[in-house]
Amino acid sequence: MHYQEYKSILSPKNGMNIYRGCSHGCIYCDSRSSCYNMKHDFCDIEIKRNAPQMLEETLKRKRKKCMVATGAMSDPYIHVEEELLYTRKCLEIIDKYGFGLSILTKSNRILRDLDLLKSINKKSKCVVQMTLTTSDENLCSTIEPNVSTTKERFETLKIMSENGIPTVVWLSPFLPFINDSEENFQRLLDYCIEAKVYGIMCFGIGLTLREGNREYFYEKLDECFPYMKQKYIKTFGNSYECHSDNHSKLMKILYYECKKHSILVGVDNVFSYLNSYEDKNSNDQISLF
Repeated sequence: MHYQEYKSILSPKNGMNIYRGCSHGCIYCDSRSSCYNMKHDFCDIEIKRNAPQMLEETLKRKRKKCMVATGAMSDPYIHVEEELLYTRKCLEIIDKYGFGLSILTKSNRILRDLDLLKSINKKSKCVVQMTLTTSDENLCSTIEPNVSTTKERFETLKIMSENGIPTVVWLSPFLPFINDSEENFQRLLDYCIEAKVYGIMCFGIGLTLREGNREYFYEKLDECFPYMKQKYIKTFGNSYECHSDNHSKLMKILYYECKKHSILVGVDNVFSYLNSYEDKNSNDQISLF
Protein backbone atom coordinates (compact mmCIF):
# COMPACT_ATOMS: atom_id res chain seq x y z
CA MET A 1 0.00 0.00 0.00
CA HIS A 2 1.00 3.61 -0.43
CA TYR A 3 -0.31 7.07 0.40
CA GLN A 4 -1.27 9.87 -1.97
CA GLU A 5 -2.43 13.42 -1.33
CA TYR A 6 -5.68 14.46 -3.02
CA LYS A 7 -7.34 17.85 -3.44
CA SER A 8 -10.95 16.67 -3.25
CA ILE A 9 -12.91 13.71 -1.92
CA LEU A 10 -16.52 14.02 -3.15
CA SER A 11 -17.62 13.67 -6.75
CA PRO A 12 -20.26 16.04 -8.20
CA LYS A 13 -22.85 13.41 -7.25
CA ASN A 14 -21.48 13.12 -3.68
CA GLY A 15 -19.70 9.81 -4.13
CA MET A 16 -16.33 9.12 -2.56
CA ASN A 17 -13.64 6.50 -2.67
CA ILE A 18 -11.28 6.47 0.29
CA TYR A 19 -9.02 3.87 -1.30
CA ARG A 20 -7.97 3.12 -4.89
CA GLY A 21 -7.37 -0.49 -5.79
CA CYS A 22 -8.59 -3.55 -3.93
CA SER A 23 -7.37 -6.66 -2.14
CA HIS A 24 -10.51 -8.76 -2.56
CA GLY A 25 -9.26 -10.45 -5.73
CA CYS A 26 -12.65 -10.80 -7.47
CA ILE A 27 -11.87 -12.23 -10.89
CA TYR A 28 -14.51 -10.12 -12.69
CA CYS A 29 -13.75 -6.69 -11.18
CA ASP A 30 -14.58 -3.81 -13.53
CA SER A 31 -12.46 -1.42 -11.45
CA ARG A 32 -9.39 -2.98 -13.06
CA SER A 33 -10.41 -1.47 -16.39
CA SER A 34 -7.83 0.76 -18.06
CA CYS A 35 -10.38 3.55 -18.54
CA TYR A 36 -10.06 4.47 -14.85
CA ASN A 37 -6.44 5.52 -15.42
CA MET A 38 -4.98 3.90 -12.33
CA LYS A 39 -1.25 4.62 -12.32
CA HIS A 40 -0.30 1.89 -9.85
CA ASP A 41 -0.76 -1.86 -9.54
CA PHE A 42 -4.37 -2.64 -8.66
CA CYS A 43 -3.38 -4.67 -5.59
CA ASP A 44 -1.06 -1.92 -4.33
CA ILE A 45 -3.74 -0.05 -2.43
CA GLU A 46 -3.55 3.72 -2.76
CA ILE A 47 -4.76 5.49 0.37
CA LYS A 48 -6.07 9.02 0.18
CA ARG A 49 -4.00 10.25 3.09
CA ASN A 50 -6.15 13.25 3.90
CA ALA A 51 -9.55 11.70 3.10
CA PRO A 52 -11.21 12.34 6.49
CA GLN A 53 -9.97 15.93 6.62
CA MET A 54 -11.14 16.62 3.07
CA LEU A 55 -14.53 15.12 3.80
CA GLU A 56 -15.02 17.24 6.91
CA GLU A 57 -14.06 20.45 5.12
CA THR A 58 -16.42 19.58 2.26
CA LEU A 59 -19.41 18.73 4.46
CA LYS A 60 -18.87 21.88 6.53
CA ARG A 61 -19.32 23.98 3.38
CA LYS A 62 -22.35 22.18 1.98
CA ARG A 63 -25.48 24.31 2.18
CA LYS A 64 -27.82 21.35 1.77
CA LYS A 65 -27.66 17.91 3.38
CA CYS A 66 -27.46 14.90 1.08
CA MET A 67 -26.61 11.23 0.87
CA VAL A 68 -22.88 10.49 0.75
CA ALA A 69 -22.11 7.32 -1.20
CA THR A 70 -19.05 5.10 -1.02
CA GLY A 71 -17.99 1.71 -2.35
CA ALA A 72 -18.58 2.10 -6.08
CA MET A 73 -14.96 1.79 -7.19
CA SER A 74 -13.14 0.46 -4.13
CA ASP A 75 -14.63 -1.45 -1.22
CA PRO A 76 -14.47 0.70 1.94
CA TYR A 77 -13.82 -2.41 4.02
CA ILE A 78 -10.80 -3.90 2.31
CA HIS A 79 -8.16 -5.46 4.54
CA VAL A 80 -6.15 -2.29 5.24
CA GLU A 81 -9.24 -0.71 6.82
CA GLU A 82 -8.80 -2.98 9.84
CA GLU A 83 -5.62 -1.08 10.70
CA LEU A 84 -6.20 2.37 9.22
CA LEU A 85 -9.83 3.00 10.23
CA TYR A 86 -10.22 5.60 7.45
CA THR A 87 -13.74 4.45 6.62
CA ARG A 88 -14.75 4.62 10.26
CA LYS A 89 -13.30 8.13 10.56
CA CYS A 90 -15.33 9.23 7.52
CA LEU A 91 -18.49 7.68 8.96
CA GLU A 92 -17.90 9.61 12.19
CA ILE A 93 -17.78 12.84 10.17
CA ILE A 94 -20.93 11.98 8.20
CA ASP A 95 -22.67 11.23 11.49
CA LYS A 96 -21.34 14.43 13.12
CA TYR A 97 -22.76 16.70 10.41
CA GLY A 98 -26.06 14.87 9.94
CA PHE A 99 -25.59 13.63 6.38
CA GLY A 100 -26.99 10.39 5.01
CA LEU A 101 -24.94 7.38 3.94
CA SER A 102 -25.15 4.87 1.12
CA ILE A 103 -22.37 2.31 1.52
CA LEU A 104 -21.55 -0.73 -0.63
CA THR A 105 -19.32 -3.60 0.50
CA LYS A 106 -18.68 -7.33 0.23
CA SER A 107 -17.23 -7.57 3.72
CA ASN A 108 -18.74 -8.29 7.11
CA ARG A 109 -16.10 -5.94 8.55
CA ILE A 110 -18.86 -3.37 8.27
CA LEU A 111 -20.35 -4.85 11.45
CA ARG A 112 -17.51 -3.20 13.37
CA ASP A 113 -19.15 0.15 12.60
CA LEU A 114 -22.72 -0.86 13.43
CA ASP A 115 -22.86 1.80 16.14
CA LEU A 116 -22.18 4.57 13.64
CA LEU A 117 -24.50 3.13 11.01
CA LYS A 118 -27.34 3.07 13.54
CA SER A 119 -26.58 6.64 14.62
CA ILE A 120 -26.56 7.92 11.03
CA ASN A 121 -29.80 6.08 10.29
CA LYS A 122 -31.44 7.56 13.37
CA LYS A 123 -30.72 11.10 12.20
CA SER A 124 -31.13 10.72 8.46
CA LYS A 125 -30.83 7.57 6.34
CA CYS A 126 -28.20 4.88 6.16
CA VAL A 127 -28.46 2.21 3.48
CA VAL A 128 -26.09 -0.75 3.59
CA GLN A 129 -25.57 -2.45 0.25
CA MET A 130 -23.95 -5.83 -0.31
CA THR A 131 -23.10 -7.74 -3.46
CA LEU A 132 -24.18 -11.36 -3.83
CA THR A 133 -23.11 -13.47 -6.80
CA THR A 134 -23.28 -17.14 -5.87
CA SER A 135 -24.87 -19.36 -3.24
CA ASP A 136 -22.12 -21.96 -3.80
CA GLU A 137 -19.50 -21.30 -1.12
CA ASN A 138 -16.78 -23.16 -3.01
CA LEU A 139 -17.45 -21.16 -6.15
CA CYS A 140 -17.51 -17.99 -4.06
CA SER A 141 -13.99 -18.72 -2.81
CA THR A 142 -12.87 -19.11 -6.42
CA ILE A 143 -14.39 -16.02 -8.04
CA GLU A 144 -14.20 -13.80 -4.92
CA PRO A 145 -11.23 -15.29 -3.03
CA ASN A 146 -10.59 -12.68 -0.35
CA VAL A 147 -14.04 -11.47 0.65
CA SER A 148 -16.59 -12.57 3.22
CA THR A 149 -18.44 -15.70 2.18
CA THR A 150 -21.95 -15.43 0.82
CA LYS A 151 -23.35 -16.81 4.08
CA GLU A 152 -21.38 -14.22 6.07
CA ARG A 153 -22.79 -11.47 3.89
CA PHE A 154 -26.27 -12.91 4.29
CA GLU A 155 -25.87 -12.90 8.08
CA THR A 156 -24.66 -9.30 7.90
CA LEU A 157 -27.75 -8.29 5.94
CA LYS A 158 -29.95 -9.91 8.59
CA ILE A 159 -28.16 -8.07 11.40
CA MET A 160 -28.63 -4.76 9.60
CA SER A 161 -32.34 -5.44 9.15
CA GLU A 162 -32.69 -6.42 12.80
CA ASN A 163 -31.19 -3.05 13.72
CA GLY A 164 -33.57 -1.10 11.52
CA ILE A 165 -31.01 -0.31 8.82
CA PRO A 166 -32.38 -0.69 5.27
CA THR A 167 -30.38 -2.87 2.91
CA VAL A 168 -29.98 -3.21 -0.83
CA VAL A 169 -28.47 -6.24 -2.52
CA TRP A 170 -26.58 -6.01 -5.80
CA LEU A 171 -27.20 -9.25 -7.68
CA SER A 172 -24.23 -8.88 -9.98
CA PRO A 173 -22.37 -10.04 -11.94
CA PHE A 174 -23.54 -13.36 -13.31
CA LEU A 175 -20.77 -15.01 -15.28
CA PRO A 176 -22.19 -16.92 -18.25
CA PHE A 177 -21.67 -20.70 -17.93
CA ILE A 178 -20.44 -20.28 -14.31
CA ASN A 179 -22.99 -18.77 -11.89
CA ASP A 180 -25.91 -17.84 -14.16
CA SER A 181 -28.12 -20.85 -13.40
CA GLU A 182 -31.74 -20.56 -12.31
CA GLU A 183 -30.97 -22.60 -9.20
CA ASN A 184 -28.25 -20.20 -8.05
CA PHE A 185 -30.36 -17.15 -8.85
CA GLN A 186 -33.35 -18.43 -6.89
CA ARG A 187 -31.21 -19.28 -3.87
CA LEU A 188 -29.80 -15.76 -3.84
CA LEU A 189 -33.30 -14.35 -4.04
CA ASP A 190 -34.28 -16.57 -1.11
CA TYR A 191 -31.41 -15.05 0.87
CA CYS A 192 -32.68 -11.57 0.03
CA ILE A 193 -36.22 -12.43 1.06
CA GLU A 194 -35.14 -14.02 4.34
CA ALA A 195 -32.85 -11.07 5.14
CA LYS A 196 -35.77 -8.68 4.49
CA VAL A 197 -33.83 -6.48 2.09
CA TYR A 198 -35.44 -3.22 1.06
CA GLY A 199 -34.29 -3.34 -2.56
CA ILE A 200 -32.44 -5.35 -5.18
CA MET A 201 -30.15 -3.88 -7.82
CA CYS A 202 -29.66 -6.01 -10.92
CA PHE A 203 -28.32 -4.68 -14.22
CA GLY A 204 -29.10 -7.91 -16.03
CA ILE A 205 -27.77 -11.44 -16.17
CA GLY A 206 -24.22 -11.29 -17.46
CA LEU A 207 -21.06 -9.24 -16.99
CA THR A 208 -19.09 -6.51 -18.69
CA LEU A 209 -15.54 -6.88 -20.01
CA ARG A 210 -13.23 -4.18 -21.31
CA GLU A 211 -9.52 -3.53 -21.58
CA GLY A 212 -7.84 -4.18 -18.28
CA ASN A 213 -10.42 -6.33 -16.58
CA ARG A 214 -10.91 -8.63 -19.61
CA GLU A 215 -7.25 -9.69 -19.57
CA TYR A 216 -7.31 -10.38 -15.84
CA PHE A 217 -10.60 -12.25 -16.09
CA TYR A 218 -9.30 -14.47 -18.89
CA GLU A 219 -6.12 -15.16 -16.94
CA LYS A 220 -8.22 -16.35 -14.02
CA LEU A 221 -10.48 -18.41 -16.27
CA ASP A 222 -7.40 -20.28 -17.51
CA GLU A 223 -6.33 -20.81 -13.91
CA CYS A 224 -9.66 -21.83 -12.40
CA PHE A 225 -11.90 -22.98 -15.26
CA PRO A 226 -9.90 -24.78 -17.96
CA TYR A 227 -11.12 -24.18 -21.54
CA MET A 228 -13.68 -21.62 -20.38
CA LYS A 229 -11.73 -18.72 -21.89
CA GLN A 230 -12.05 -20.24 -25.36
CA LYS A 231 -15.79 -20.57 -24.83
CA TYR A 232 -16.04 -16.89 -23.90
CA ILE A 233 -13.99 -15.79 -26.89
CA LYS A 234 -16.10 -17.90 -29.24
CA THR A 235 -19.39 -16.71 -27.75
CA PHE A 236 -18.69 -13.03 -27.04
CA GLY A 237 -15.58 -12.02 -28.98
CA ASN A 238 -14.54 -8.58 -27.75
CA SER A 239 -18.04 -7.51 -26.72
CA TYR A 240 -18.33 -5.16 -23.77
CA GLU A 241 -21.56 -6.77 -22.60
CA CYS A 242 -21.61 -10.55 -22.20
CA HIS A 243 -25.24 -11.54 -21.73
CA SER A 244 -26.30 -14.90 -20.35
CA ASP A 245 -28.74 -17.00 -22.33
CA ASN A 246 -30.78 -17.10 -19.11
CA HIS A 247 -31.17 -13.31 -18.96
CA SER A 248 -34.86 -13.05 -19.87
CA LYS A 249 -35.97 -15.98 -17.74
CA LEU A 250 -34.09 -14.88 -14.62
CA MET A 251 -35.15 -11.25 -14.88
CA LYS A 252 -38.80 -12.37 -15.01
CA ILE A 253 -38.20 -14.40 -11.85
CA LEU A 254 -36.58 -11.35 -10.21
CA TYR A 255 -39.52 -9.05 -10.87
CA TYR A 256 -42.04 -11.71 -9.86
CA GLU A 257 -40.33 -12.38 -6.51
CA CYS A 258 -39.79 -8.70 -5.77
CA LYS A 259 -43.44 -7.88 -6.41
CA LYS A 260 -44.55 -10.84 -4.31
CA HIS A 261 -42.38 -9.82 -1.35
CA SER A 262 -42.65 -6.01 -1.72
CA ILE A 263 -38.97 -5.52 -2.53
CA LEU A 264 -37.96 -2.41 -4.44
CA VAL A 265 -36.56 -3.33 -7.86
CA GLY A 266 -35.48 -1.57 -11.04
CA VAL A 267 -32.17 0.22 -11.41
CA ASP A 268 -33.70 3.71 -11.64
CA ASN A 269 -36.01 3.06 -8.70
CA VAL A 270 -33.24 1.79 -6.45
CA PHE A 271 -30.83 4.56 -7.39
CA SER A 272 -33.54 7.12 -6.69
CA TYR A 273 -34.02 5.62 -3.24
CA LEU A 274 -30.27 5.53 -2.53
CA ASN A 275 -29.87 9.17 -3.51
CA SER A 276 -32.89 10.44 -1.56
CA TYR A 277 -31.87 12.15 1.67
CA GLU A 278 -34.10 12.03 4.73
CA ASP A 279 -33.89 14.30 7.77
CA LYS A 280 -35.53 12.41 10.63
CA ASN A 281 -34.91 15.26 13.07
CA SER A 282 -36.90 17.86 11.12
CA ASN A 283 -39.98 19.16 12.88
CA ASP A 284 -42.83 19.21 10.42
CA GLN A 285 -45.55 19.51 13.06
CA ILE A 286 -47.65 22.68 13.16
CA SER A 287 -47.08 24.65 16.33
CA LEU A 288 -50.11 25.11 18.61
CA PHE A 289 -48.81 28.45 19.85
